[in-house]
Amino acid sequence: MSAMDQSQQTRIQAKVFDFALGELVRAHRESFKPLWTVDSWVKFLIWLTLNCELSGERESLELFANALGPRLTGRMRRIFFERTDESLALQLIADPADSEVLIMPKGGSWTVTFDQAEKLLDRVGLLERVERDQCLWQELDAVIAIPWQSEKNMTEFKK
Repeated sequence: MSAMDQSQQTRIQAKVFDFALGELVRAHRESFKPLWTVDSWVKFLIWLTLNCELSGERESLELFANALGPRLTGRMRRIFFERTDESLALQLIADPADSEVLIMPKGGSWTVTFDQAEKLLDRVGLLERVERDQCLWQELDAVIAIPWQSEKNMTEFKK
C-alpha cells in the first residue's frame, strides 16, 4: 500500500470515528435527566465508561476521562449541549458550565429574533431554565446570548 493510500485510509477511518461518535452522543443525550445540567453530562460519561467495560469506581472514571483527552471530551460535550432546529434555521449551544445560552442562525439566515429564540428555547425544554426577562438578553451581531436563571430563581421555580 502506498503512503498516499495509507494516508487516505487513516483520514477515512478518522471521519467514520467522528461520525459514529457524534451519532452516539446525539442518540443518547436525551436519556440522561435532568437535561441541560452538569449531572446529565456526568451520567452520560459514566454510561460510556461502563459500556467500555470499566467499573464505575472513581479510578476507572478518571482513567476513562484521561484516555479520552481534552479534545475528544470537549467535542463530545459540545455535541451533547448543542441542538439545531432546521424549521427555525437556528442552532443553540447551552452548556451549563457557560454563563449564557447562545442562539445563532443556521443556514442562509443572518439574523435571529427574540421571538425565534424563545420558540427554540421552548422546543428544547430550556425556557424555564433561562432568564425570561428579555431585557437581560443580548444581541451580539447575529447571536443572541441569554443568561441562565440564577440559582435563587431556579430554587423558587422548583417549589
